[in-house]
Amino acid sequence: MNATTKYETKIEADPSLPTVTITRDFDATPDKVFRAWIEPELVSRWLGPKDLEMRIDTWDGRTGGAYRYRAVRDGEQIASFYGSFHEVRPSSRLVQTFTFDGAPDGVSLETVTFEDLGDGRTRVVALSVVESLEIRDMILASGMDTGVVEGYEQLDQLLAGD
Repeated sequence: MNATTKYETKIEADPSLPTVTITRDFDATPDKVFRAWIEPELVSRWLGPKDLEMRIDTWDGRTGGAYRYRAVRDGEQIASFYGSFHEVRPSSRLVQTFTFDGAPDGVSLETVTFEDLGDGRTRVVALSVVESLEIRDMILASGMDTGVVEGYEQLDQLLAGD
């Protein structure tokens, strides 16, 4: 494993808005981080908790495209997700929907920005908006924080190894 700088993953929920904001810095350029976010062969290597394998069924990473993937543990599917790419602006911005198959009424609109911090570093800010505070609180209680933190740690390793 390559030694990389450890950055805190901040997960914040405004008590009065149905939003979740995730902020994290990475030791890679915006172009490199964006590629890892949008190219399916890279996404499948870092997305989600360490004990899961992400199997991508479809991935059309362009404005107007769509995706679907499954989370698999020990050969058994435990969850699946799908969405649409509304805006793909290379190295700077990604807007997409995100839906857990088990809760199709809980669609999230996510805007991810990739900020160049200089010195080969990037700050990623992901803002997710859902329909209600109740849905937001269910997402927060789902253990998503573990998946996000572990996924970003795996992304650190992927970025260091490329």
